[in-house]
Amino acid sequence: MTSPLTGILPVAPTPFHDDGTVDQDGMRRVLDCIIDQGVDAICILANYSEQFVLSDEERALLMRISLEHVAGRVPVIVTISHFYTGIVVERAKQAQALGASMVMMMPPYHGVGLVPAEAGIYEHFQAVSDAIDIPIMVQDAPLSGCQLSVPLLTRMAKELEQVRYFKMEMPFAADKLAALIEAGGDAIEGPFDGEEAATLLADLDAGCTGTMTSGLQCEHIGQIIRSYLAGDKDAALAHWTRCLPLINHENRQCGLRACKVVMKEGGVIGSDYVRHPLKPMSDRTRARLLQLAGDMDLIALKWGK
Repeated sequence: MTSPLTGILPVAPTPFHDDGTVDQDGMRRVLDCIIDQGVDAICILANYSEQFVLSDEERALLMRISLEHVAGRVPVIVTISHFYTGIVVERAKQAQALGASMVMMMPPYHGVGLVPAEAGIYEHFQAVSDAIDIPIMVQDAPLSGCQLSVPLLTRMAKELEQVRYFKMEMPFAADKLAALIEAGGDAIEGPFDGEEAATLLADLDAGCTGTMTSGLQCEHIGQIIRSYLAGDKDAALAHWTRCLPLINHENRQCGLRACKVVMKEGGVIGSDYVRHPLKPMSDRTRARLLQLAGDMDLIALKWGK
């Protein structure tokens, strides 16, 4: 990447067959469908990719398949999170060797009771920064139970060469984004939000330059960001208002299952299977999801038909 990455950077779901095995061809189709939604990059192996139910072998396979299949059409961000610093470093090196444009990582944690002190967190990111030549996105999310203070994030951005991007997805994310941008200045190359763009307008007002959502309605959410960054805030608000019912239903009722359900309905993948202990979506929730997706005339709902 020759300029800072902005826009919409969705997380690709990991498709499985009905028997729970990885659907390799389905993975390729997912990537093609997301690219056809006009995205600025794709993130793989993230939490919304069910990274926590993948074996090391499956993870390596999916990374290779994804990077080979995308083949430079858009940048690919590979999530490398792990508690052990040594594994994170090796994952980062492998991602770079296969052509990843960026890696994303959470701070080290293993449940809310096992989180290292601030010095250990800094060293965790430092080890990865020293090992690779591509940018790192810090994922700051309540899931980790790890408090990443603005001073710590600012220090990492200013002192660690590859720490340049930040994904903020916590309550009052806009306030934290604004504080980080003010404290970090030019060292904050890519301030992003998440949570399916539920707070996107407030976060854009705070200075974020993009969002990492699921792969559900990228063609519409991308319009919000493009309009806002072009200076047309009224159009951005209008686009966001139109997207909100589906954003809310996905974020509050469906979670990572939403994209799979819609992509199965749209012929992108053959199954919306999620691995145990995750459970399938209820018929009630599915019906409302598909109604809202149909109202938005989603690309993913018709891509494979």
